[in-house]
Formats: sequence, C-alpha cells, structure tokens
Amino acid sequence: QVHLVESGGGLVQSGGALRLSCATSGIRFSLAHMNWYRQVPGKQREFVARITSNGTTSYSGFVKGRFTISRDNTRNTAQLQMNLLEPGETAFYYCNTNLKGRDIWGRGTLVTVSS
Repeated sequence: QVHLVESGGGLVQSGGALRLSCATSGIRFSLAHMNWYRQVPGKQREFVARITSNGTTSYSGFVKGRFTISRDNTRNTAQLQMNLLEPGETAFYYCNTNLKGRDIWGRGTLVTVSS
C-alpha cells in the first residue's frame, strides 16, 4: 500500500522559513516524480513545485526563487525548503505523486505564516 506522510509544518513569522518533508512507502521512490501542492481552506489546491525522478525541478511562478524542492532517494523522502514566507501562504501543504495514472496524496501539513 502506498503512503505519503508530510511533516515539518508549523507556525512561522512573515519572512521566516520552514522545511517540509514527505516520507513515502509502497512505491519505487527513485522512479517517482514528486510534487508539492498547497490549499487554503475554501480555495482550489494549487501546484507549488515538482521534482522528477532524474532530479529536474520546476516551480510555480509565485515561488520566485524562494522555495527549493529536493529528494533523497536513499531515504525515500522529498523535501520542500520554503524561505521568505508570506502571510498569504498560510495553507495546508500536500505531497503528491502519480502511480500508474492514479494520483496519490498525503494528508497534508499545515503551514501558518503570521504577519
């Protein structure tokens, strides 16, 4: 069974930083493309960042060089380093991968950015 478990969320002041982690099990992690999304309650989930199996990264425009996605194939984990966080980025952050056409999601971790 496939599991994605996010951790690292919490409360941070505006301008601060957090590092999120996504622990995976049940997949051949080294072959998986990994994504981070976020969702403000009541709004649509939006794409944040992606790292492919070979390490190619891509980001949503709002990241503007502040976030870095990475992966550790020895530990089957993906990370999202977020710097210069803004209050409007308070949201649940979700880890995601696609397995044989099926989207797999974690339960999310809450990031709260205070002004």
